[in-house]
Formats: sequence, structure tokens, C-alpha cells
Amino acid sequence: MTAPAREPDTVGAPDSADGSAGASTSAYGTRALLRRRFSPLDGLRAVGALMVVITHVSAHTATSFTEPFGGLLARFDAGVALFFVISGFLLYRPYAVARLTGAPVPDLRGYLWRRALRILPVLWLAVAAVWVLFDHGTPTGVYLRHMLLIHIYWPDSWVLGLTQMWSLAVEGAFYVALPLLAWLLVRTARDPLSFVRRSLVALGLLVVLSPVWVGVVTALGHATAPQWLPAYLGWFAIGMALVTWQQARCLGILPTGRIDFLARHPGTLWLCALAVLVIASTPIAGSRGLEAAVPGEAAFKNLAYAVFALLMVLPCVAALRDGEDAPAARALGGRVGRWFGDISYGIFAYHLLILELVGPVVGHENFTGGFWRLLVPTLVVTIPVAALSYRWIERPIMEWGRTVYGRR
Repeated sequence: MTAPAREPDTVGAPDSADGSAGASTSAYGTRALLRRRFSPLDGLRAVGALMVVITHVSAHTATSFTEPFGGLLARFDAGVALFFVISGFLLYRPYAVARLTGAPVPDLRGYLWRRALRILPVLWLAVAAVWVLFDHGTPTGVYLRHMLLIHIYWPDSWVLGLTQMWSLAVEGAFYVALPLLAWLLVRTARDPLSFVRRSLVALGLLVVLSPVWVGVVTALGHATAPQWLPAYLGWFAIGMALVTWQQARCLGILPTGRIDFLARHPGTLWLCALAVLVIASTPIAGSRGLEAAVPGEAAFKNLAYAVFALLMVLPCVAALRDGEDAPAARALGGRVGRWFGDISYGIFAYHLLILELVGPVVGHENFTGGFWRLLVPTLVVTIPVAALSYRWIERPIMEWGRTVYGRR
């Protein structure tokens, strides 16, 4: 599980678009489409966060290993793929817009400043809380590695209450790599249409190479490489490809086609996504227990999660002809969905810490059942804590950061 990207969904750069990039719509219509907020992604963040909480509770209670439906719950860690695809979409969007409209590229220092303020304060608070509450002689360096998001490069760096932070470390690596990836994609194309075509090919190649990386490093028995960025770069690449396609389509560079037809039926795509998880819950994607996966199983699981995330995200970013989302996708972007989207990072960061605190209170012992007995109180405590964190820590820090950087 990982922190959701919270780059502004409104991009100022397309104000300069005048149709010179191949747009067939009016300048006003072009700006309206490019500046639209992708509200359904907020609700999808909440879905991803709840999926990860559920899969961790199912593991702690052995439900994943013993119940008939446990295999599906074990694959709810696919919520991580949702967050990575959303991050790729939102964070790469300003670069795609700049290339397609001729606007300036994003300011690198401002981008890194916002990313750091978004994830580090809550991360440090969670690490400090675990350090104080659960420390049993763990070396100080292990906690420091978690605070710097570099712990995935050392074996035996897992800490009780912080095991979910591997995905945040991957996300942090993507933040650093994204400007270079964007530069490589942009510099190889002479015109917008060439940029779109070459980008989609290159990003599609990354989607294929990530499972290959996973299979190879699993075969080699490397202790940490399965958690490095190359293993998940394909998931981010799906989001980058989606935003390239979506923005080019809005500008008239690409025509509408079968993808648009599919995006108008979110229910169908989401049922297909569920079917992918059901298939992944079989032994073809590896054990649902603690046994290590063989290379083929690990590679298949990686690719299956990529397909799942693509099917989930596509209808949330492909607006209909009138610029509106399909009704089912629009429901995710309502008031409740946006609120849960705002607090989803807090849910991710604190839920394992709270799970470990709640367990003894409700009389839970690991691997002894009691799925609902542990899930309900974990959510009852985690959601208010995440809401308070967003209201009094995350949002004030982000507002302060914008003010400070604006003065500079």
C-alpha cells in the first residue's frame, strides 16, 4: 500500500493552448477539458486504502489461509497497484500537458518540495509512534531507514507496525525518477502526435518489463530486489499512458475509439477487474499464505494486478463526450468519496499501528480467526485518526508549504 498522489488536479499550463497542438475543439473547450478535476480518483483512493486494510486483517487472522473466500482477500493487496496507477496519472499529467500544448514544464524544485511535504511528516509521525510503542531492541538505523524511505534496500529491515511502508519507499523512488522519465519521453518526439505514439509504446514496454524483472530477481533469490522500483514501474507506466491518451484525446490529437466505448461502462470494467482478482486468487499467482512464490507465479501476479488497476482506473479518467464522468464513476467522486480520498494516506500510514494496538484490547491472537472482530474496531479507530491527521497535520503543512515556496 502506498500514499496517494495529491498533485493538484487543476493544471494552469493549458491556459496557453490555442489549438496549435492539433486540437479540434475550441480553445475554451480545450482548457475546460484539460483543467477538469478527476474526482472519481478520490473515491478510488479510498477503495485502495480499504482493500489494503482488509488484506492485512485477513492475514493477521489467518482468514487468507483458511477460509474459502480467503484467497480473494489475500489478493486485496492489489490496492497498491491502484495507488501506483493513480500516482502515475496525476504526477505525469503536467509533463504530458506541457508537451502537448507547448506550455512550460513543471518546476522541479516545487514538485519535489510538494512531494516531500505530502508524505514525510505523516511517515515520520508513524515511525516515531511505532518506535515508542513497540520497540523491542530494533537498531536505531532501521527506523532511520524507514524515515528516509530506503529500508527496502536492506534485508531484515521490517518492523512491526511499519511493514506496509515498503510501498511508500517505492513511491518515493518513483517521485525521484519521474522527472527523468518525463524528460526521456518528451525529448524523443518532434511533434505532439509522435510524442503520444512513442510514449504509449515505451510505457507499454515498461508494463511488460516489470513482470520480467520480478520473475528474474525471484529466480535469483534476491532478498530485496522484488521491492525495488523496477518491479512496479509498469504500474506507474499504466497511469502515465492513461493520462497521455486522455489528454491527447481531449485535444483532438487522437480520435475517440473502442477505449472510449469501454470507458462508458464502468460496471462492466469493474466486474472484469474483480474477475482478474478471482483468477489471481488461485495458485496460478502463488500461495495465499506465507510461502515464497516461484518466478512464474510472481510475474503473473504482478501482471494481473496491473490489469486489475487499469480496469479500475480507466472509467474514472475517461470523461464522456459532454465532459462528464459515467454515473457509476461519478459516484466515487462525491462528497463522501472525496473525503475518504483525502484521509486515505492516513489510513495507510496508521492502520497497522492501530491494528497492533486494537488486537490485545479485543482479545485477538494472530492466526486464530476473528476477521470481523479485528476489522471493525481497526477501522473504527483508524478512520477518525486519519481524519484528524489530515485536518490538523497534513493539510496545514501543505498549505504552509505552498505559502513558503510562493514567497521564495
